[in-house]
Amino acid sequence: MDILTGLVRLAAVIALAFLAGRLVARFRLPAILGWLIAGMILGPNAVGLLSSNMMDSGWYGAVEGLMECTAGMMIGTELILGNMKRTGGQLLVMTVAESLGTFLVVSLAFGILFWMTGMPVYLAFLFGGIALATAPAPSLSIVNEFKTSGPVTRTLIPMAVLDDMVGAIVFFLVMAFVTISSSTREIPVAAVIIVVLLPLFIGALGGLAGGLILRFVHKKQGEIAVTVLLLLAVTGAGFWVDSLLPVQVMNFMLLGMAFSTVYSNLINGEQRREIMEVMNPVIGGALIVVILNLGAPLDYHLVFGAGLYTAVYIISRALGKYGGAWTGAVLTHAPDTVRRYLGFTLLPHSGISLIFTGIAVSVLEGTAPEYASVIQGTIAAAAVINEIIAVYMAKKGFEWAGELQQAGKERKAGGRAA
Repeated sequence: MDILTGLVRLAAVIALAFLAGRLVARFRLPAILGWLIAGMILGPNAVGLLSSNMMDSGWYGAVEGLMECTAGMMIGTELILGNMKRTGGQLLVMTVAESLGTFLVVSLAFGILFWMTGMPVYLAFLFGGIALATAPAPSLSIVNEFKTSGPVTRTLIPMAVLDDMVGAIVFFLVMAFVTISSSTREIPVAAVIIVVLLPLFIGALGGLAGGLILRFVHKKQGEIAVTVLLLLAVTGAGFWVDSLLPVQVMNFMLLGMAFSTVYSNLINGEQRREIMEVMNPVIGGALIVVILNLGAPLDYHLVFGAGLYTAVYIISRALGKYGGAWTGAVLTHAPDTVRRYLGFTLLPHSGISLIFTGIAVSVLEGTAPEYASVIQGTIAAAAVINEIIAVYMAKKGFEWAGELQQAGKERKAGGRAA
């Protein structure tokens, strides 16, 4: 398939996903649910308009990486250090409690199950490590669509960054343990540094350059041009570095977060406002592509083949996420709405969990292919079922917290006060 034909097909898929989102929104559900279902229907496991060959092509990977990097800006531009000084320690405690709580609950559930069924108990820790991953894009798309604002929203946005970092560190520590236990080929110790620090380093360098340049740019057109050019540059640098690695694991959303965080803290509030007025619609479009890419690999047939492991995984992960977030909120004396409802916004999962699953399977398939297939089948089925439920529950979490449509009201109140 040539690039032009592929781009036309991708444009058609995006348009259909947008329409599916509008249709779902009529039933007072988040548009992201429509995008996710559209990805499953139009992806390689159903209609095939978004085919495997197309998704494996270099140009598609470039587009997807750029869209993930762009979507990451939604988080980075909210991480203003001056606003986070009072809550930085609180966020760290809550993130660690939520992540480790999830790891412990899922590992314990599968440890008991595997002990009863005679399977190696060390595999339980692998499920626990994969379960840590949270896909920030679904909840952030709800924030964007429903203009949420309040304690839950303000806690979730920076936690999306910290959660990915903690999740990657714990997962690769677990992989090291599993490697020793199963006597398979080694995983490089540098994997943790590659997954977590490289995108942060590349993004921060681009953000530093952007922040310094924008100090000398005073026209809106120039500000947008600098932002777009540097966004393209950091994405390109991410692909170049990724091509040098033995396994392509660059987290482009984390790269975009780091880029926008650094330059957002180097420019003034008026410049941030002008840039985001233009970039917000672009970020909204990028989120559609990111969610489509999450949905497309999911095989709806797996819903019918889901068994006990899938049910245990979904339920134990939900209990771990909610219980861990609640515990962290209690320990840090967070607002009551954060204690009660933050956990619901952390349920979306696929994205990075499928990457973690692929790494785990590649480690196990050499000497224990029967266990590799158990992990792959369980997580794949859970990704389909959990994502549909999680998107709905994330929206309800914001709704129960009373944060839907609050951003617009706060801006109007601020304007009147001024």
